Amino acid sequence: MRAARLMALVLLLQGGRGMTAAELARELEVSERTVHRDVAALSSAGVPVYADRGRGGGYRLLEGYRTRLTGLDRAEAEALFLSGVPAALREMGLQEVAATARLKAAAALSPGLRDAPAVAAQRFHLDAPGWFAHDSPPPAQLPPLARAVWNDRVVTADYKGRTRALEPYGLVLKAGAWYLAARSGTRFLLFRVDRFGEITVRDEVFARDPGFDLAAFWAEQAAEFGRSLLRTSITLRLTEAGRRMLRHIADPAALPDALASLQPDGTVRLGVESIEVAYAQVLRFGPEAEVLEPAELRAMTAEAAARMSALYR
Repeated sequence: MRAARLMALVLLLQGGRGMTAAELARELEVSERTVHRDVAALSSAGVPVYADRGRGGGYRLLEGYRTRLTGLDRAEAEALFLSGVPAALREMGLQEVAATARLKAAAALSPGLRDAPAVAAQRFHLDAPGWFAHDSPPPAQLPPLARAVWNDRVVTADYKGRTRALEPYGLVLKAGAWYLAARSGTRFLLFRVDRFGEITVRDEVFARDPGFDLAAFWAEQAAEFGRSLLRTSITLRLTEAGRRMLRHIADPAALPDALASLQPDGTVRLGVESIEVAYAQVLRFGPEAEVLEPAELRAMTAEAAARMSALYR
């Protein structure tokens, strides 16, 4: 841990400007006393770091000094591509690897480009977790699964009371929830990470299927899941305004079939999860939709319209 911190300190100073102990402490998430001790250790090891006294001073490296530790190893190179999702890296336990990779990449840039990462970070930020999920801790099973995914290790996992051997291919973060894409036997399956029980990462390494595409697999599974929720359907007659509203109100999984069923008189067949969900959707149309079927939903909507009319009478 200390060796990684010392290397990070050198790479920070290699950026070319002096940094105070307070600035280094903030970057390294340690105390100023620890920074002073680390600087003394570097000096003892022959790294030419010195303190520049006075206004605008701080610790500096001797001009022209370059560490030979700027080359990325495989883990750092791979983590670098996830650096735009800091919360995800933190939850998977990969933040230190990614931080070192960013420092090495920055140190390899020419002096005129070293502010590029900071400039980009102030202009673009990806916030992957869902709203109101800030107090929810990440699943305890996520770090070992992330290590297994990273190293192509077979895991023995308990999922909903069943223990099975899995080949973990990839992790997906969707609206604050983590999912694991894994091969079980000859099939690729999707698992919700927070529903795993005990996870054991085995020493056994599996051979990846070179034809597996994580993004394509996720898109297919997400679409299939969306379609599986559409357990019933309703029939509406839409006004011209209602037809324009359809794209914004219908479930995305139901929209293609709904548009295909749309008749010249505005009649449309719409897949829905349940009558209760359909009721909420229909109310969003206001007077731009008439429920034709089923009778139960038509009666619910008529009652709501009567109550609405009474409120504004």
